[in-house]
Amino acid sequence: MPSKISIKEILSGNSSFEKRYIRDFNNLKKVVAECRKRKLKIVLTQGVYDLIHGGHAAYLEKAKSLGDVLIVGVDSDALTRERKGPGRPIVPEEERLRMLVHLRHVDVVTLKDVDQGIGDLIRLVRPDVLVVSKSTTDFTDEMAKEYEGVCGRVVSLPPQATTSTSARIRILTIDGAEQLAGEIGKITQNFLNKIRGS
Repeated sequence: MPSKISIKEILSGNSSFEKRYIRDFNNLKKVVAECRKRKLKIVLTQGVYDLIHGGHAAYLEKAKSLGDVLIVGVDSDALTRERKGPGRPIVPEEERLRMLVHLRHVDVVTLKDVDQGIGDLIRLVRPDVLVVSKSTTDFTDEMAKEYEGVCGRVVSLPPQATTSTSARIRILTIDGAEQLAGEIGKITQNFLNKIRGS
């Protein structure tokens, strides 16, 4: 990121990855300070954003409606594996970051890694509004209360889609397994027919 931070460019609606992806937390701190100086209300949310779908977009739109600047902390591939298991994420972190930058309600994206605690980004940004999803099982109500002292307020949003990313992955896995079983069945039957015919 350039030494001079341009909030105007970040908020312009231009989907420039170079201007809106802020990896370095020191630079992110400068962006937050500049937003505060301009009296902009900061909203923070965090997550994996794997297989981005309409529910993610609606969630981010609702989050952005709570303030002026929406910062999204995205779990790295390593952190996602730690939280969700070895088969996740499906979409690599760079692609997830780039997809989020192109969503019009997202102003800034940053990457969270395994060496950072769940509250590190929250304490750094100290958002006016922290938005959490009710479907996030590793962010409890007790934790939300703990961060009320760090944030202006904590808002818990219900899932914005009827099918979660995890459910979509299960459906794809089941469909794939059924197709595989069908193909194996055909191959087995053909093999048995050949044996019987010989």
